[in-house]
Amino acid sequence: MENGSILESIGSEIIGVMSPVSICMFLVVLLVYSLSSSSNSGADQIRTAANLVYVETASDSTTQKLEGSLLNALVFVILIAAVTFLLVLLYYYNFTGFLKNYMRFSAFFVLGTMGGSIFLSVIQYFSIPIDSITCFVLMVNFTLVGVLSLFSDGFPIFLRQSYMVVLGIIVAAWFTKLPEWTTWTLLIALALYDLVAVLAPGGPLKILVELASSRDGELPALVYEARPVVSNRGGRTGLGMLVGGVSDSESVEVEMVARGNDTRNRDSGVEYTSVQVESDDIEVVRDEGETSPLVPNSGGSEHGRRDMQGERSPLIELLGMRDAAGEVSTDALDTEVTTSRGIKLGLGDFVFYSVLVGRAAMYDLMTVYACYLAIISGLGCTLILLAVHRQALPALPISITLGIMFYFLTRLILEPFVVGTSTNLLMF
Repeated sequence: MENGSILESIGSEIIGVMSPVSICMFLVVLLVYSLSSSSNSGADQIRTAANLVYVETASDSTTQKLEGSLLNALVFVILIAAVTFLLVLLYYYNFTGFLKNYMRFSAFFVLGTMGGSIFLSVIQYFSIPIDSITCFVLMVNFTLVGVLSLFSDGFPIFLRQSYMVVLGIIVAAWFTKLPEWTTWTLLIALALYDLVAVLAPGGPLKILVELASSRDGELPALVYEARPVVSNRGGRTGLGMLVGGVSDSESVEVEMVARGNDTRNRDSGVEYTSVQVESDDIEVVRDEGETSPLVPNSGGSEHGRRDMQGERSPLIELLGMRDAAGEVSTDALDTEVTTSRGIKLGLGDFVFYSVLVGRAAMYDLMTVYACYLAIISGLGCTLILLAVHRQALPALPISITLGIMFYFLTRLILEPFVVGTSTNLLMF
């Protein structure tokens, strides 16, 4: 089929993104169900950047909770914006080494301290017999392998993807310890911030991505990369955009970007043979069973570099479909090799999707199902909008809005109705 629908063209990318998001939310729900009872026994609340101004207590009035939670959300968003602008400033002046070391330290801190605390809580809850030395060795190995796999070449992409999901689970599990009012106002504020920061002309995320695009480099952020594929059917190329949000350490945005790493593809354990598309553009590699494109890397060889003149065309310049005169070759559009650049999803999206579902898990399983379906539906709508409009879009607003709406509708309307009909033995 020459002209497939949008859903056909981005179906594999949507599945590749929704699967890790679903796994992350599911494991956060399990952690909340397992550890919430034991954590509730201790009335002391942790103080983080999300509740610097106001610490919610059960004895506070509704007005106090609302005002305090709004102040907490405002302060947290200001901190996120300040850190993002600082990130843009450092990246503008080429402090890439400092940024990489900062991200390594952030990942080490999250995996080692926050992840270690959750690991110890799981051991205590399930009464797992393990000595302190073995536990320490396991945590050190887990943390070091995670940092190396996230920021070094030579590791399977599946391992990197797994650790990205683990990072999202750990941070989301800590955010679920926030009070209820603070959690909801924080989610709404972050969704609004993501919308402004991505779409506003002077938004920090928009500036960061434009800067990275002009340098043909990678974003200084933690993002989940869906594995790219190459199919042999003609037609239009698949979706190759970055869907981002706010992470715990930095903010990321969305960009139409060609992704890939030749060293990662070589280390995936598959034998490749090269097929040259253009003499100075992009090399596409394929194997017998699984195919994957080898697209330009920011630190790659000159053979894999693209011409950055003018405005990028996601369907043409990725495959080098220009003739000698610089015009678009119509014959090249009908090529047998169709490349699909994988979607990149920011770590912040994993975190705050899971925070919403984790908060719903503290109330009832019915709200968990409703929030999960709402978040997945919102993410699917975002990806479809990306495929249609071919421009940067934030990933949080639609999913967070639908998730919060479905949570309160389920809690206030659906659950009382279902419980009432069930207790009165009414069937429909």
